[in-house]
Amino acid sequence: MGLSTHVLDTMNGCPAAGMKVSLFTTEGGHATLVKAFTLNADGRSDGPLYDNQSLKKGTYRLVFDVKGYFQARGVSLPEPSFLDQVSLDFGIAHTDQHYHVPLLVSPWSYSTYRGS
Repeated sequence: MGLSTHVLDTMNGCPAAGMKVSLFTTEGGHATLVKAFTLNADGRSDGPLYDNQSLKKGTYRLVFDVKGYFQARGVSLPEPSFLDQVSLDFGIAHTDQHYHVPLLVSPWSYSTYRGS
């Protein structure tokens, strides 16, 4: 399946539907935007970010608009908010494997792992 992501809103106990996400390739300290998208009702992109045929070995960055998502849900955030954009930098070493990058997030914390 290539590369995918999924975001769960741990404050409200639901998928982070409507969160804006950007995917970049990173090389030599330079980031290039690949695509920007909005998560669907299940907190996922509508398809794989890359399939196995187009996924390349290298480094990538996912940027999640955490502040914008929680503001849109009506959460009262301090200014400045504790979390704004959450950036996850990760590497792809094996293009024949599935890389799933989930994010568990609240206005105050986040965690990630390599999922399946």
